[in-house]
Amino acid sequence: MSHGDRIVRLPKGFRITASTENTEAAAAEDAKRRLYGLQFHPEVVHTAEGKRMLENFLFGVCHCAKSWTMKSFVLDAVEEIRGTVGDKRVILGLSGGVDSSVAAVLLHQAIGSRLTCVFVDSGLLRLGEAEKVRALFGKNFRMDVRFPRARKAFVDGLKGVTDPERKRKIIGRIFIEVFEKEARKIKDAEFLAQGTLYPDLIESRSAFGGPSAVIKSHHNVGGLPKKMKLKLVEPLKHLFKDEVRLLGKELGMSDDVVWRQPFPGPGLAVRIIGEVTEKRLAILRNADAVLMEEIRAANYYRKLWQSFAVLLPIQRRDDRGLVPPPPRAPRADVVTDHQRGPRGEPGRVRHQLEAAEHH
Repeated sequence: MSHGDRIVRLPKGFRITASTENTEAAAAEDAKRRLYGLQFHPEVVHTAEGKRMLENFLFGVCHCAKSWTMKSFVLDAVEEIRGTVGDKRVILGLSGGVDSSVAAVLLHQAIGSRLTCVFVDSGLLRLGEAEKVRALFGKNFRMDVRFPRARKAFVDGLKGVTDPERKRKIIGRIFIEVFEKEARKIKDAEFLAQGTLYPDLIESRSAFGGPSAVIKSHHNVGGLPKKMKLKLVEPLKHLFKDEVRLLGKELGMSDDVVWRQPFPGPGLAVRIIGEVTEKRLAILRNADAVLMEEIRAANYYRKLWQSFAVLLPIQRRDDRGLVPPPPRAPRADVVTDHQRGPRGEPGRVRHQLEAAEHH
């Protein structure tokens, strides 16, 4: 259900068990048939006793056994991948983020050299991102990784575009074109692997086709062109982000990769308010690097779900001409909120950014 929906009449046999100021039927049950429903998110950090609610449902109502472990998941996933793929080749779109990185290592453990990863260098990435991916997966894990460079295609395609949703769609289209061109060079591939998570499926599909049918238009699940004629492999599709991090640790991946904050598929383009140009990308890329360095120095990186710089279309004038304002770093979780940094960090970050401008 969307946040604006409400229940006006309960089915026969149900009774309301919890209400709020805004929602009369926040929770309801049919105890005789052992059916229970909530109209809020017990899994988010803001919900008091949310974890206990989930535990009570799983172990008190459903009588589940606590037998599932990440080690058992790895064994089952490797067996399932091998059973699905057989002796065929798999292509994976590698972004460098947690999801695709963990998927790549899991698939590599299952099928070895029959996995080929494609990392599209869009020019919309953070500072040094492509080089880090090349070193980690190409040299350390010794995977077959292709690196098509397409920076000009993306920047040219975004010329004059300011609407965020249009940016997403243009980037998605160009990404598919570049990916598909590179994939054609990989002979005998029959499967496409993606780091799709369970929330991706929730946000991209609806069982009823109602108002919540599509929350986000740019998800892994929407990027597979039918003409590629590749079967889909999504080994993480039943996991949440925290579980993927645990899986990464189980697979022996470093904290630097496992604890990376989420980064949007369209990259820095959606963190630039207004037109995307090479100059504005360079400004934001460098500002973002400064911000990340300061957040890590303050031991705040793993305390934040997401922190990033945003380039605003506002300018200030001084003796150096027009200079973009320093960006800000919000925090996001399942439900968006902000987080104040320690020791007056915004001021410190501002000084670091201004010092960087002089260089």
